[in-house]
Amino acid sequence: MSESLNLRARVARALLPLLQQQGSLSSVLPNALSRAPERDRPLMQQICYGTMRFWFRYEALASLMLRKPFHPEEQDVQILLNSALYQLDQLQAPDHAVINETVEACKQIGKPWAGKLINAILRRFQREKSELLQQAQSLEGYRFNHPEWILAKLKHNWPECWQQILVANDLPPPMCLRVNLQRVDRDGYLRLLAAAGIEAVAGQHSAAAIYLNQPMAVDKLPQFSAGWVSVQDEAAQLAAELMSPAAGMRLLDACAAPGGKLCHLLEHQPQIDIEALELEPRRAVRIQENLQRLGLNAPVKIGDASDQEWWNKRPYDQILVDAPCSATGVIRRNPDIKLLRRNEDILTLAAQQLAILGNLWGMLKPGGTLVYATCSIFPQENERIIERFLRQQSDARLVPIEADWGIAREFGRQLFPQPTGHDGFFYARLARMQEA
Repeated sequence: MSESLNLRARVARALLPLLQQQGSLSSVLPNALSRAPERDRPLMQQICYGTMRFWFRYEALASLMLRKPFHPEEQDVQILLNSALYQLDQLQAPDHAVINETVEACKQIGKPWAGKLINAILRRFQREKSELLQQAQSLEGYRFNHPEWILAKLKHNWPECWQQILVANDLPPPMCLRVNLQRVDRDGYLRLLAAAGIEAVAGQHSAAAIYLNQPMAVDKLPQFSAGWVSVQDEAAQLAAELMSPAAGMRLLDACAAPGGKLCHLLEHQPQIDIEALELEPRRAVRIQENLQRLGLNAPVKIGDASDQEWWNKRPYDQILVDAPCSATGVIRRNPDIKLLRRNEDILTLAAQQLAILGNLWGMLKPGGTLVYATCSIFPQENERIIERFLRQQSDARLVPIEADWGIAREFGRQLFPQPTGHDGFFYARLARMQEA
């Protein structure tokens, strides 16, 4: 059956689990793409990401042409409609191909009754596009393209810049590299890129960051397989610079997958004793793969950062806590976050973050430092967590971060996603006071 599906039906089948809260783009799309004809894979990926990125915009637009919303069991039809509107509005595919294939896809997913409805809506959009898009401007879902709870939270937490955050979230992210400074300096790698005809510029905040003008396959990057460079957002690269460990220090990278910050710390200072901790064995495999490509070594432990069963009772000089979070700072890279996250998740995540901090604090040497990081833009997961933790731990003090990036907050430093720059991130640095 799968072999006979057209591209639009494959999109509906791939995205349906996301609407049912049973997967994410990163977990379902690779398998779905592998089942598609090779010639269709680039367009299928583009449609899947575009449909998720602009889900709320085209759901609102579709509501102007529907007499009533789709039932939950008709979510695959909603996917077909939203994805077709995205293609007609933003892609260069011929209108007739989009409409005809989408109508045919209704039959292929077992919803032949929907073909007539989809055909009527898409042809109306063809005829009345300008008027419908103008009318849609009155709908918040169309204008802001985010779920109501995220919109409300952003307006409340960041009243001066919430609209800029929304705009950045809907733009495709730039491709940022991290140069392995043990192998080549940044200017040297920029020259290699230029010699290969690849346009790029240096990052503004991390000494190892380079932005490509256009994303590309990593196997096209000079010396990628030899470990000269990795793909990592510039905001994530700041962790190693904030910690800046000295030779001989003992470190822990908690919640370490996929290993980017771990590898950067080893590139920053090869003479450290660092361990990686990861809860999920399948994600720990990614850490090992990254270490191997870069020619680095570090023990990877499988364990829960909120308990101590995995710990050998040897304290650490420094701990990096890259805490589980809502990932609302990386929506542009993972647009399905808009559909997968719920407002109530923030409370659950905050409890988990605080538990992890409390557990790992006892593993830090007196005089040691802990860096807390998330890729969230919500204070409830960031500065409020640090504030609560400092009230609980009498031997903890905040170490201010003096930097030219992000904005200073009372309990840390917040970065917002930038259209041509870094992702949204939060950092706080804590020191454990020496015993009296």
